[in-house]
Amino acid sequence: MERIEYRNIRDRGLWRPGPWDSEPDNIQWQDEATGLPCLIVRNRLGSWCGYVGVTEEHPAFRKEYDDEAVQNLEVHGGLTFADTCQTDDKEHGVCHIPSPGESDRVWWLGFDCLHAGNTAPGMREFPGLSEVYRDQAFVTTEVESLAKQLKEMAK
Repeated sequence: MERIEYRNIRDRGLWRPGPWDSEPDNIQWQDEATGLPCLIVRNRLGSWCGYVGVTEEHPAFRKEYDDEAVQNLEVHGGLTFADTCQTDDKEHGVCHIPSPGESDRVWWLGFDCLHAGNTAPGMREFPGLSEVYRDQAFVTTEVESLAKQLKEMAK
């Protein structure tokens, strides 16, 4: 899968200035260590969500995010998503553009970075609260960790 970055697809008009100003809105890539397709996608508030795709041969294929088979996977806030590609919105949704010969039948497992103690570009600041913005580098590391865990599960 080709690495693709999408910029300027989210309306940032109401976002406050911050470290997200120089980050893209969505990224797709193939994890080098595992060969699995990976995505990071911003939600409506600008918070990152991370996803790893598995194909039909994988034991996590079609498993819900709260299924016992995937409950031991460790990512920020735990798994919060499991579904097929949302083909109606490749830029904003959870979907990828496969390379020629690559399967487009992928089951995505993912997590979000908008939990207690986290903040997002589209949220108001609350003075005195310790809120952390989970940036592109953090989410990429979490996605690659999830990919490694999923690769191990397939053995």
